[in-house]
Amino acid sequence: MGKEPSSLRVIDAVLAAPPPRWATEQAVAVAARTFSVGAHSAIDLGSERDQTFMLLDGAGTRLTVMKVSNAAESADTLDMEMLGVQHALGVDPALTIAVPRTVAGAEHSVAPADHRAEWKADGSAHWVRMYDVLPGRARAEATSLDDRALVEWGATTARLARALRGFIHARAIRTMPWDVQHAATSRPMLPAIRDPDARRTVERMLDHYDRHIAPSWSAMRAQVVHGDLTIDNALIDDDGLITGIIDFGDMSHTAMLVDLASVLESMATGRQGDEIFRVARLVLDGYQRVTPLDSDELALVGHLWATRLAVGVAIASWRSAEGLEAAEFAERGIETTMSNLDHIMSAGWQRVEEELGAPASYGDSAALVERRQHALGPAMETLSYAEPIRMASASGAWMIDTEGRRYLDAYNNVPCVGHAHPRVVSATSRQSRVLNTNMRYLHGSAIALAERLVATCPPGLDTVFFVNSGSEANDLAWRLAKLATGNDGGLCTHFAYHGISDAIAPFSPETLPAEALAPSLIERWRPTDTYRRLHTDTSEFAAALARLARRGLAPAVTILDGVLQSDGVYDLDPAYVQALVRMTHDVGGLWIADEVQGGHGRTGEAMWSFERFGIEPDFVTLGKPMGNGHPVAAVITRRELAQRFADQTVFFSTFGGNQVSVAAAHAVLDVLRDERVLPRVQVAGNALRQAVREATADDDRVGDVRGMGLANAIELVTDRASAAPDAAMAAAVKDGLRQRGVLVGSTGPDRNILKVRPPLVFTEREVPVFVAALRATLHSLKF
Repeated sequence: MGKEPSSLRVIDAVLAAPPPRWATEQAVAVAARTFSVGAHSAIDLGSERDQTFMLLDGAGTRLTVMKVSNAAESADTLDMEMLGVQHALGVDPALTIAVPRTVAGAEHSVAPADHRAEWKADGSAHWVRMYDVLPGRARAEATSLDDRALVEWGATTARLARALRGFIHARAIRTMPWDVQHAATSRPMLPAIRDPDARRTVERMLDHYDRHIAPSWSAMRAQVVHGDLTIDNALIDDDGLITGIIDFGDMSHTAMLVDLASVLESMATGRQGDEIFRVARLVLDGYQRVTPLDSDELALVGHLWATRLAVGVAIASWRSAEGLEAAEFAERGIETTMSNLDHIMSAGWQRVEEELGAPASYGDSAALVERRQHALGPAMETLSYAEPIRMASASGAWMIDTEGRRYLDAYNNVPCVGHAHPRVVSATSRQSRVLNTNMRYLHGSAIALAERLVATCPPGLDTVFFVNSGSEANDLAWRLAKLATGNDGGLCTHFAYHGISDAIAPFSPETLPAEALAPSLIERWRPTDTYRRLHTDTSEFAAALARLARRGLAPAVTILDGVLQSDGVYDLDPAYVQALVRMTHDVGGLWIADEVQGGHGRTGEAMWSFERFGIEPDFVTLGKPMGNGHPVAAVITRRELAQRFADQTVFFSTFGGNQVSVAAAHAVLDVLRDERVLPRVQVAGNALRQAVREATADDDRVGDVRGMGLANAIELVTDRASAAPDAAMAAAVKDGLRQRGVLVGSTGPDRNILKVRPPLVFTEREVPVFVAALRATLHSLKF
């Protein structure tokens, strides 16, 4: 090809130098003189740029493997390989890695220089290394590996990378074309690709790499990696599992994902079509058993894999053209490599990313709305806005849609300590990688969580049941109460919501049609309307009890959401609630404090909203915020109530109290403690209500601003004098806030109340954002 292009001069010199070509007899002689290996014969095993021999005794038994390095290889590089191997084995001794022997007379030395010997031949100096024969067979076909082996290859790749991640060496900063960060160095090799279609495909791939991948390189996790863990550089057993890792000659400091690019290239060799994606997913499964990848990394894997394929074609073609290797050997894999590269590129990059685990896009929003209607059916609650929001991510009190627009979340109480809180995310992901099973096995973290929850409650509440949702918690409490009291009736507020199970749905009039509210086992009472000063005494509750009695029913329970989120967010008088509890107990009923809405510090005054009333409930039910979005819930009750249940049956929930859910719940409690969330909630809630009152003081449509902590309501009315509910205005304001990047809900029997219940990470800093959007929305609706 003539004079070497200048851009090729930056690559490691060893790639451009011809490999040694020793005769087997010469190998036998050198082995005896350098390492005192008395071999009878040798077999040339071949190598890309070095020369490797298997040395045999007179009976043909394998004695050792001898590697003769390329004359261009530096001693420093070989010493780096030796130090890297020593480091990896120190971190993960269970890895089986080929370690160079010491030269004759330097037994037990760990100095890298004592593991190589110089030998001059044919006018060139070569470094000679000797290795023990490892178990397993070499140069297998990747297609012979079954699914289990593919997964284990991924795991071993990750283990080796993890074992090397604390290693660094000056010689690791090198320019190796196989390292796809240096893909551009293969461009001058393109003319050597004989097939013009293949040449154009490889060039397009390199163009894609330069435009879309290279700019993000510096953001990738980087370390020293093996760089070429392929089927040719490992020994395997009959099951295809790696029994020995050899040839660290491509070690370099680069992106961690480069190792995956090489193993995927190798594992997909000989496979066709979409089978290569299935194989890749299995390898990634194994890799992520050891080292999880984030979404950005998963999105890059396919691009790096394809780049590695393109670079491989260029290098093989160039080495063949330069005579550095026999054409038949150098170009033996080009056809299958091009087949896989063509398939990846023709699939489209979005599909490639999704095939390998990056988040799916699911198409445009309009089509997705139609798919939702078909797949989820007519009973599914409708989307929140006429123009649906399609969220892509969230953090703290902010959410971001697929168009990149940010929204202040003043609505979602489920992620109580903030969206994607790192403490919760890391706790659940760590536990997911270790163990997730049920409560039939002794489980210390569940016991500790139960103890922590009990410690937050009055002394009489000492027993915990773990379930999966607030609905299940209330369902179980209802079941326990009926068994304990022998009664069948129940009471809830006029527009409450307590869950969706068949037993609990009657306690959720917010979601029931009028005909479902006909006389039944459940009666409802109107709680105090603190805005209009209605129902301030217990007469409504007494009337509900009387209605039950007329049907021959006594209450098993009264259930109350301590912040009355669905009824309209009212701050009840403690004496009023205390009277309701006494009246319930007087007729043989028990009290459920539903803390799904008001618990975990929502009021800011205490951990549980019932504490504000000075009562001791018989049951405390937890849900939504307990796991910050992870499905975990609980019932806390008294031992004697649990005992009555135990006398009749046994309790078990398949997922209730599993290790991952419990890890989330522990993390939430930790954050509430460490971030001093409750005092912060009080400050933020007071600031929010005060700012809204001041901003709307002259707006007759804002009838009342009320709440406690970060459970708040803004009630919209036609005018303050009449206090007539204005549902249309509430809906318009809700939509107007959405247009201005603030999310709220609506609640109350007349749907005229804006529900403002942000994650508890909401602070005074967000108050001006909320108020500005509210003021602008109200102003826009004056005309």
